[in-house]
Amino acid sequence: MASIARCLRAVRPSTLSRLSQTPRPNWHATSLRAFSASPIRDIRKYTKDHEWIDLNADQTAGVIGISEYAAEELGDVVYVELPEEGKELVAGDTLGAVESVKSAADINSPIACTVTAANMTLEDKPGVINQVPEDDSHGGGWIAKVTVGEQGRKDFETLMDPEEYKAFTGSEEH
Repeated sequence: MASIARCLRAVRPSTLSRLSQTPRPNWHATSLRAFSASPIRDIRKYTKDHEWIDLNADQTAGVIGISEYAAEELGDVVYVELPEEGKELVAGDTLGAVESVKSAADINSPIACTVTAANMTLEDKPGVINQVPEDDSHGGGWIAKVTVGEQGRKDFETLMDPEEYKAFTGSEEH
């Protein structure tokens, strides 16, 4: 500002006096419009075999895992068999398997889909499933990421929403 003031004094002293008298905006008093957007959320549904699937808003891609209920029933998971990338599945096909200190169980595909990625973290740390079984983020216990076609979208409509699944697991014997 000092260098600008020197230039303005040399050119026109009256300009400097006008600049110093110009009111500056009071940003605190100015009302700013807050922008907000509703996040586009994944849609989660469950199977009677305790798998879950999240589909993105346009229902073209999803993430599959086992439910918290299943993880608790299994006990400490010691091994996870992951699906191969590119594997095409129909609803009910074996996607992978989990072994725990109590038992072993197949993980079935909830819908028709094609595997695009497997959660490789589970190879070295299968216990992540027990810690965060329904987390589809990078460090979560998800099993596979998939692409979904028309048949998969139809299959998805037949699954239980979270409220239905909660009622279903509440009615099961523990």
